[in-house]
Amino acid sequence: MNTANLLRLILLAAIWGGSFLFMRIAAPVLGPAVLIECRVLLAALFLALVGAVLKKRLDLRAHWKHYVILGFFNSALPFLLFAFAARTLSASVLAVLNATTPMWGALLGAAWTRQAVPARTLLGLVLGTAGVALLVGFDRVASRPGAGIAIAATLLAAMCYGVASLYARSARSVEPFANAHGTMWTSALMVLPALALFPPAGAPTVGIAGAVLALGVLCSGIAYILYFRLIEAVGATSALTVTFLSPVFGILWGTLFLGETVGWYTVAGSAIVLVGTALVTGFRPRFGRPAAAAAAGGK
Repeated sequence: MNTANLLRLILLAAIWGGSFLFMRIAAPVLGPAVLIECRVLLAALFLALVGAVLKKRLDLRAHWKHYVILGFFNSALPFLLFAFAARTLSASVLAVLNATTPMWGALLGAAWTRQAVPARTLLGLVLGTAGVALLVGFDRVASRPGAGIAIAATLLAAMCYGVASLYARSARSVEPFANAHGTMWTSALMVLPALALFPPAGAPTVGIAGAVLALGVLCSGIAYILYFRLIEAVGATSALTVTFLSPVFGILWGTLFLGETVGWYTVAGSAIVLVGTALVTGFRPRFGRPAAAAAAGGK
């Protein structure tokens, strides 16, 4: 991985880590439905503009069912669940719980194929569970009213990402940019009914409007472009490093801008979750791969 791609990776992790900060700022006032409807609609409009400039086809007629399924599990439902939880949980806790996504993918994959879970993966699942228990067991946010439901919603959101990854492996191949663009439009439609269930609690301020804009354009639109650029350049395995870096930035932004407390349990729980994730995915960072291998890995 050259310097330019390493910087893209760090930037992507910083952006996605920041999404939990922005949700924590905006969700208590706007409510989860209004926040996420604005997020996916802004992302869809931004990607439509980029697609027009780059002359990228959406081909909605051929792939609309695919966009609906992937959009539901990869955007609409998990985004809503994270925004629901962001009314109660800290940005740090949200970021770390999000890192359990690969564990859900491995567990669901084993259940779907009815294959035995390898010992390494099983150890990773046990460690990930222990890390989550340590984090939420000692963090003060766990004592807030509704924290239990919020934690369950966050873990369910991470599980949705696992379902999306399993579906994507078996689905007909669709160009990555079209995946991002199409799923934002279908997500915008699917979130609409939730607006009646979660009305806003107050009027947005300039800061909240800025957080919504950042979520839509930066954390969804630009982040997707960066992510797919990384996959093309270094391959999906190396791009997976973002899973390990995002919680670090989530904790950092929550501490710097929201004054969230980082206790020993935050550091220890995060480290255990990330080690568990590495075991589950079999992740071994490989930097400086030959150019041919990198190109092959991105296809």
